[in-house]
Amino acid sequence: MTHYSLFIKARFCPEVLERILRVIRHRGFELHTLNMLSYSKFNKKKINILLTVSSNRAIYLLSAQLNKLMDIHYIKIE
Repeated sequence: MTHYSLFIKARFCPEVLERILRVIRHRGFELHTLNMLSYSKFNKKKINILLTVSSNRAIYLLSAQLNKLMDIHYIKIE
């Protein structure tokens, strides 16, 4: 099982974290850690999320689906 770290920048709204977690579960990845920091930039609320996930599946299967979410601005895989 391979571990991956993902850094996500997103617009802050109550449902964005729920959507991210749902995609992680539906794509067959297991969540190990989650850190979230909210901040304001130009009077718009944003969040930074650092996730650690694991799976036998390729990470692009997850990142492609996360990129389709409306409130996601940026994803970096480490």
